[in-house]
Amino acid sequence: MFGKRTVLVTLVAAGLVLSAVAVASADPGIGFLSVVIGRGQASRSFEVDQRKGNDVAVNQNTIQPAGYSGWHSHPGTTVVAVQSGQLTLFSERIAGGKCRVRTYSAGQVFLEHPKNEYNAVNTGAEPAVVAVTFFNVPHLGSSRIEQTNPGNC
Repeated sequence: MFGKRTVLVTLVAAGLVLSAVAVASADPGIGFLSVVIGRGQASRSFEVDQRKGNDVAVNQNTIQPAGYSGWHSHPGTTVVAVQSGQLTLFSERIAGGKCRVRTYSAGQVFLEHPKNEYNAVNTGAEPAVVAVTFFNVPHLGSSRIEQTNPGNC
């Protein structure tokens, strides 16, 4: 009779063979191209609540050296992945509050929340390129809401 070890080795080997067959018989795409427009590493976990009927929009934004976005907010959570360069993000609550200043560089990801207003400034010597995903944009509406300069940030 076969020992437990022999049976275990046989089962593992059979599993590996079946896995190899499954990979070898995978259905590759034809005429399909996927281009990464943004990638970065998140510094914390997060979830996004997307409401039915609202849009998700994806943009690539470029800010020239000494350029800035102007004060704005978004209708939903926004995920920003810095592709190149660096930018300094000024933020505070729309209703007023403490000014926060953070600098992000290539490979970093950050969130913009709908209850805050922001101004992204390129403080570097090269263009800053970011990939931005906007959630909960009203259907066919704008992903950006203009805000006035709060004056204290």
